[in-house]
Amino acid sequence: MDGGTMHIPTLADMQSARERINPYIHRTPVMTSRMLNELTGAELFFKCENLQKAGAFKARGASNAVFGLSDEQAARGVATHSSGNHGTCLSYAAGRRGIPCTVVMPRTAPQAKKDAVRGYGGRVVECEPSTSSREAVFAEVVAETGAEFVHPYNDPRVIAGQATCSAELIEQVEDLDAVIAPIGGGGLVSGSCLTLSNLAPQIRIYAAEPEQADDAARSFRAGHIIADDAPNTIADGLKVPLKDLTWHFVRNNVTDILTVSEQEIVDAMKLIWKRLKIVMEPSSAVPLAAILKNPEVFAGQRVGVIITGGNVDLDRLPWMEGALK
Repeated sequence: MDGGTMHIPTLADMQSARERINPYIHRTPVMTSRMLNELTGAELFFKCENLQKAGAFKARGASNAVFGLSDEQAARGVATHSSGNHGTCLSYAAGRRGIPCTVVMPRTAPQAKKDAVRGYGGRVVECEPSTSSREAVFAEVVAETGAEFVHPYNDPRVIAGQATCSAELIEQVEDLDAVIAPIGGGGLVSGSCLTLSNLAPQIRIYAAEPEQADDAARSFRAGHIIADDAPNTIADGLKVPLKDLTWHFVRNNVTDILTVSEQEIVDAMKLIWKRLKIVMEPSSAVPLAAILKNPEVFAGQRVGVIITGGNVDLDRLPWMEGALK
Protein backbone atom coordinates (compact mmCIF):
# COMPACT_ATOMS: atom_id res chain seq x y z
CA MET A 1 0.00 0.00 0.00
CA ASP A 2 1.33 3.41 -0.91
CA GLY A 3 0.80 6.50 1.25
CA GLY A 4 -0.52 8.46 -1.71
CA THR A 5 -3.44 6.13 -2.39
CA MET A 6 -4.65 5.52 1.15
CA HIS A 7 -8.11 6.43 2.28
CA ILE A 8 -8.55 8.35 5.52
CA PRO A 9 -10.00 5.97 8.14
CA THR A 10 -13.49 6.74 9.42
CA LEU A 11 -15.48 6.16 12.60
CA ALA A 12 -17.01 3.11 10.91
CA ASP A 13 -13.47 1.74 10.37
CA MET A 14 -12.77 2.18 14.10
CA GLN A 15 -16.01 0.41 15.03
CA SER A 16 -15.23 -2.48 12.66
CA ALA A 17 -11.74 -2.67 14.16
CA ARG A 18 -13.19 -2.97 17.69
CA GLU A 19 -15.19 -6.01 16.68
CA ARG A 20 -12.36 -7.55 14.67
CA ILE A 21 -9.66 -7.26 17.34
CA ASN A 22 -11.76 -7.91 20.43
CA PRO A 23 -10.64 -11.58 20.79
CA TYR A 24 -6.96 -10.63 20.55
CA ILE A 25 -6.50 -7.61 22.82
CA HIS A 26 -7.10 -6.54 26.42
CA ARG A 27 -9.50 -3.82 27.47
CA THR A 28 -6.79 -2.13 29.51
CA PRO A 29 -7.44 -0.59 32.93
CA VAL A 30 -7.42 3.08 33.90
CA MET A 31 -5.40 4.04 36.98
CA THR A 32 -5.32 7.18 39.11
CA SER A 33 -2.98 8.64 41.73
CA ARG A 34 -4.02 11.21 44.31
CA MET A 35 -0.39 12.24 44.72
CA LEU A 36 0.05 12.87 40.98
CA ASN A 37 -3.22 14.83 40.94
CA GLU A 38 -1.94 17.03 43.78
CA LEU A 39 1.43 17.46 42.07
CA THR A 40 -0.07 18.52 38.73
CA GLY A 41 -3.23 20.29 39.89
CA ALA A 42 -5.26 18.19 37.44
CA GLU A 43 -7.27 14.97 37.69
CA LEU A 44 -5.26 12.43 35.72
CA PHE A 45 -6.61 9.17 34.35
CA PHE A 46 -3.88 6.86 33.09
CA LYS A 47 -4.96 4.48 30.32
CA CYS A 48 -2.54 1.59 30.85
CA GLU A 49 -1.65 0.27 27.42
CA ASN A 50 1.61 -0.96 28.95
CA LEU A 51 -0.63 -3.82 30.16
CA GLN A 52 -1.84 -4.51 26.59
CA LYS A 53 -1.10 -7.76 24.74
CA ALA A 54 2.55 -7.73 23.63
CA GLY A 55 3.06 -4.80 26.03
CA ALA A 56 1.89 -1.88 23.89
CA PHE A 57 -1.12 -0.13 22.33
CA LYS A 58 0.23 -1.14 18.93
CA ALA A 59 -1.30 -4.60 19.37
CA ARG A 60 -4.55 -2.88 18.41
CA GLY A 61 -3.49 -1.57 15.01
CA ALA A 62 -1.39 -4.63 14.20
CA SER A 63 -4.25 -7.02 15.02
CA ASN A 64 -6.69 -4.99 12.93
CA ALA A 65 -4.33 -5.09 9.94
CA VAL A 66 -3.50 -8.80 10.25
CA PHE A 67 -7.03 -10.06 10.85
CA GLY A 68 -8.41 -7.82 8.10
CA LEU A 69 -6.30 -9.54 5.42
CA SER A 70 -7.86 -11.96 2.96
CA ASP A 71 -6.61 -15.56 3.18
CA GLU A 72 -4.69 -15.02 -0.06
CA GLN A 73 -2.93 -11.91 1.28
CA ALA A 74 -2.27 -13.53 4.66
CA ALA A 75 -0.58 -16.56 3.09
CA ARG A 76 2.31 -14.33 1.95
CA GLY A 77 2.77 -13.03 5.48
CA VAL A 78 3.30 -9.48 6.73
CA ALA A 79 6.35 -7.25 7.01
CA THR A 80 7.18 -3.93 8.59
CA HIS A 81 9.97 -1.67 9.81
CA SER A 82 9.93 -0.79 13.49
CA SER A 83 12.21 0.31 16.30
CA GLY A 84 10.34 -2.04 18.58
CA ASN A 85 6.72 -2.12 19.65
CA HIS A 86 5.00 -2.21 16.27
CA GLY A 87 7.29 -5.03 15.20
CA THR A 88 6.60 -6.92 18.41
CA CYS A 89 2.86 -6.40 18.09
CA LEU A 90 2.75 -7.34 14.41
CA SER A 91 4.66 -10.53 15.26
CA TYR A 92 2.12 -11.20 18.03
CA ALA A 93 -0.85 -10.71 15.69
CA ALA A 94 0.74 -12.72 12.86
CA GLY A 95 1.45 -15.52 15.33
CA ARG A 96 -2.19 -15.57 16.40
CA ARG A 97 -3.21 -15.93 12.76
CA GLY A 98 -0.44 -18.42 12.01
CA ILE A 99 1.29 -16.42 9.25
CA PRO A 100 4.92 -15.29 8.79
CA CYS A 101 6.14 -11.86 9.93
CA THR A 102 9.41 -10.07 9.06
CA VAL A 103 10.52 -6.94 10.93
CA VAL A 104 13.31 -4.60 9.79
CA MET A 105 14.84 -3.09 12.95
CA PRO A 106 17.72 -0.66 13.54
CA ARG A 107 20.74 -2.48 14.94
CA THR A 108 20.64 -0.01 17.85
CA ALA A 109 17.10 -1.03 18.90
CA PRO A 110 16.91 -2.37 22.48
CA GLN A 111 17.84 -6.04 22.66
CA ALA A 112 14.68 -6.64 24.66
CA LYS A 113 12.60 -5.49 21.69
CA LYS A 114 14.50 -7.65 19.19
CA ASP A 115 14.04 -10.60 21.54
CA ALA A 116 10.33 -9.85 21.84
CA VAL A 117 9.82 -9.93 18.05
CA ARG A 118 11.58 -13.28 17.86
CA GLY A 119 9.68 -14.51 20.91
CA TYR A 120 6.40 -14.12 19.03
CA GLY A 121 7.83 -15.95 16.02
CA GLY A 122 8.84 -12.95 13.93
CA ARG A 123 12.04 -12.69 11.87
CA VAL A 124 14.34 -9.71 12.54
CA VAL A 125 16.40 -8.13 9.72
CA GLU A 126 18.72 -5.38 10.97
CA CYS A 127 19.46 -2.01 9.33
CA GLU A 128 21.37 1.16 10.21
CA PRO A 129 19.61 3.57 12.63
CA SER A 130 18.30 6.04 10.02
CA THR A 131 15.06 6.38 8.11
CA SER A 132 16.87 6.07 4.78
CA SER A 133 18.62 2.80 5.68
CA ARG A 134 15.45 1.39 7.19
CA GLU A 135 13.44 2.03 4.01
CA ALA A 136 16.15 0.62 1.70
CA VAL A 137 16.53 -2.63 3.65
CA PHE A 138 12.77 -2.95 3.92
CA ALA A 139 12.34 -2.68 0.14
CA GLU A 140 14.66 -5.69 -0.22
CA VAL A 141 12.60 -7.70 2.29
CA VAL A 142 9.31 -7.05 0.49
CA ALA A 143 10.86 -7.90 -2.90
CA GLU A 144 12.11 -11.18 -1.45
CA THR A 145 8.94 -12.26 0.42
CA GLY A 146 5.98 -10.59 -1.32
CA ALA A 147 4.66 -9.89 2.18
CA GLU A 148 1.90 -7.38 2.91
CA PHE A 149 3.41 -4.15 4.22
CA VAL A 150 1.83 -3.01 7.46
CA HIS A 151 3.26 0.45 8.12
CA PRO A 152 3.83 1.22 11.82
CA TYR A 153 1.48 4.20 11.68
CA ASN A 154 0.80 5.61 8.19
CA ASP A 155 -1.79 2.92 7.41
CA PRO A 156 -5.57 3.38 7.74
CA ARG A 157 -5.96 -0.13 9.19
CA VAL A 158 -3.41 0.63 11.88
CA ILE A 159 -4.90 4.03 12.75
CA ALA A 160 -8.40 2.53 12.97
CA GLY A 161 -7.04 -0.06 15.38
CA GLN A 162 -5.24 2.51 17.52
CA ALA A 163 -8.47 4.55 17.58
CA THR A 164 -10.08 1.83 19.72
CA CYS A 165 -7.90 2.89 22.67
CA SER A 166 -9.56 6.27 23.18
CA ALA A 167 -12.96 4.70 22.45
CA GLU A 168 -12.43 2.53 25.53
CA LEU A 169 -11.08 5.46 27.54
CA ILE A 170 -14.17 7.64 27.10
CA GLU A 171 -16.35 4.69 28.14
CA GLN A 172 -14.23 4.17 31.24
CA VAL A 173 -13.92 7.84 32.28
CA GLU A 174 -16.71 10.37 31.80
CA ASP A 175 -16.41 14.10 31.24
CA LEU A 176 -12.77 14.30 30.17
CA ASP A 177 -11.56 17.79 29.26
CA ALA A 178 -8.43 16.65 27.45
CA VAL A 179 -6.48 13.59 26.30
CA ILE A 180 -2.71 13.57 25.91
CA ALA A 181 -0.56 10.94 24.20
CA PRO A 182 3.06 10.75 23.05
CA ILE A 183 3.77 11.43 19.39
CA GLY A 184 6.40 9.97 17.09
CA GLY A 185 4.90 8.97 13.77
CA GLY A 186 1.46 9.89 15.06
CA GLY A 187 -0.52 6.66 14.80
CA LEU A 188 -1.93 6.76 18.32
CA VAL A 189 -2.57 10.50 18.24
CA SER A 190 -4.30 10.09 14.86
CA GLY A 191 -6.45 7.30 16.23
CA SER A 192 -7.32 9.48 19.22
CA CYS A 193 -8.25 12.30 16.83
CA LEU A 194 -10.41 9.95 14.76
CA THR A 195 -12.41 8.72 17.75
CA LEU A 196 -12.64 11.88 19.82
CA SER A 197 -13.47 14.27 16.97
CA ASN A 198 -16.45 12.05 16.16
CA LEU A 199 -17.63 10.83 19.56
CA ALA A 200 -16.47 13.55 21.99
CA PRO A 201 -15.49 16.65 20.00
CA GLN A 202 -15.41 18.79 23.15
CA ILE A 203 -12.28 16.93 24.36
CA ARG A 204 -9.04 18.71 23.48
CA ILE A 205 -6.26 16.52 22.10
CA TYR A 206 -2.63 17.18 23.03
CA ALA A 207 0.50 15.42 21.83
CA ALA A 208 3.75 15.24 23.81
CA GLU A 209 7.20 14.89 22.25
CA PRO A 210 10.88 14.85 23.27
CA GLU A 211 12.76 18.10 22.56
CA GLN A 212 15.50 15.98 20.96
CA ALA A 213 13.00 14.48 18.47
CA ASP A 214 10.64 17.43 18.07
CA ASP A 215 9.87 17.18 14.35
CA ALA A 216 6.10 16.87 14.96
CA ALA A 217 6.08 20.04 17.08
CA ARG A 218 8.10 21.90 14.45
CA SER A 219 5.81 20.55 11.71
CA PHE A 220 2.77 21.71 13.69
CA ARG A 221 4.18 25.23 14.00
CA ALA A 222 5.31 25.39 10.35
CA GLY A 223 2.11 23.98 8.86
CA HIS A 224 3.88 21.25 6.87
CA ILE A 225 5.79 18.04 7.62
CA ILE A 226 9.39 18.50 8.75
CA ALA A 227 11.20 15.17 9.04
CA ASP A 228 14.39 14.37 10.96
CA ASP A 229 16.41 11.45 9.62
CA ALA A 230 17.97 10.16 12.85
CA PRO A 231 16.97 12.01 16.04
CA ASN A 232 18.46 10.86 19.35
CA THR A 233 16.30 10.44 22.47
CA ILE A 234 15.82 7.90 25.25
CA ALA A 235 12.18 7.77 24.13
CA ASP A 236 13.11 5.27 21.42
CA GLY A 237 9.50 4.77 20.29
CA LEU A 238 9.21 8.44 19.26
CA LYS A 239 12.06 8.81 16.78
CA VAL A 240 10.04 8.45 13.57
CA PRO A 241 8.55 11.32 11.51
CA LEU A 242 4.95 12.13 10.66
CA LYS A 243 3.63 10.94 7.30
CA ASP A 244 0.79 12.19 5.12
CA LEU A 245 -2.03 10.25 6.78
CA THR A 246 -1.06 11.03 10.36
CA TRP A 247 -0.29 14.63 9.44
CA HIS A 248 -3.90 14.97 8.23
CA PHE A 249 -5.21 14.19 11.73
CA VAL A 250 -2.53 16.15 13.60
CA ARG A 251 -3.03 19.25 11.48
CA ASN A 252 -6.82 19.19 11.76
CA ASN A 253 -7.52 17.92 15.27
CA VAL A 254 -4.61 18.46 17.68
CA THR A 255 -4.80 21.45 20.03
CA ASP A 256 -1.06 21.65 20.71
CA ILE A 257 2.18 19.64 20.76
CA LEU A 258 4.22 20.06 23.95
CA THR A 259 7.92 19.18 24.16
CA VAL A 260 10.04 18.01 27.10
CA SER A 261 13.73 17.44 27.85
CA GLU A 262 15.44 14.09 28.34
CA GLN A 263 15.76 14.76 32.08
CA GLU A 264 12.07 15.66 32.33
CA ILE A 265 11.21 12.33 30.67
CA VAL A 266 13.36 10.43 33.16
CA ASP A 267 11.85 12.27 36.12
CA ALA A 268 8.30 11.55 34.93
CA MET A 269 9.15 7.91 34.27
CA LYS A 270 10.47 7.52 37.81
CA LEU A 271 7.34 9.16 39.21
CA ILE A 272 5.04 6.73 37.40
CA TRP A 273 7.10 3.72 38.46
CA LYS A 274 7.01 4.95 42.08
CA ARG A 275 3.42 6.11 42.31
CA LEU A 276 1.47 3.82 39.99
CA LYS A 277 3.75 0.81 40.60
CA ILE A 278 3.78 -0.08 36.92
CA VAL A 279 6.56 -0.72 34.42
CA MET A 280 6.46 1.59 31.43
CA GLU A 281 8.98 2.73 28.87
CA PRO A 282 10.45 6.23 28.40
CA SER A 283 8.09 7.10 25.52
CA SER A 284 5.14 6.53 27.86
CA ALA A 285 6.44 9.09 30.37
CA VAL A 286 6.52 11.95 27.87
CA PRO A 287 2.84 12.99 28.38
CA LEU A 288 3.18 13.21 32.19
CA ALA A 289 6.42 15.15 31.72
CA ALA A 290 4.52 17.60 29.49
CA ILE A 291 1.74 18.02 32.07
CA LEU A 292 4.30 18.66 34.84
CA LYS A 293 6.07 21.21 32.63
CA ASN A 294 2.86 23.01 31.58
CA PRO A 295 0.62 22.89 34.69
CA GLU A 296 -1.33 25.98 33.62
CA VAL A 297 -2.59 24.17 30.49
CA PHE A 298 -4.19 21.33 32.47
CA ALA A 299 -4.95 22.86 35.89
CA GLY A 300 -8.34 21.87 37.31
CA GLN A 301 -9.13 19.59 34.35
CA ARG A 302 -9.90 15.91 33.89
CA VAL A 303 -7.14 14.58 31.65
CA GLY A 304 -6.78 11.18 30.01
CA VAL A 305 -3.11 10.19 29.79
CA ILE A 306 -2.28 7.27 27.51
CA ILE A 307 0.60 5.14 28.79
CA THR A 308 1.61 3.58 25.54
CA GLY A 309 3.92 0.67 26.34
CA GLY A 310 5.81 -1.32 28.92
CA ASN A 311 8.52 -2.98 26.87
CA VAL A 312 11.52 -1.55 28.66
CA ASP A 313 15.01 -3.03 28.78
CA LEU A 314 15.46 -3.59 32.51
CA ASP A 315 19.25 -3.82 32.08
CA ARG A 316 19.42 -0.35 30.48
CA LEU A 317 17.08 1.89 32.44
CA PRO A 318 17.44 5.56 31.49
CA TRP A 319 18.41 6.71 34.97
CA MET A 320 21.37 4.34 35.06
CA GLU A 321 24.80 5.93 34.76
CA GLY A 322 25.57 7.15 31.27
CA ALA A 323 22.09 6.51 29.82
CA LEU A 324 21.43 10.18 29.02
CA LYS A 325 24.73 10.72 27.23
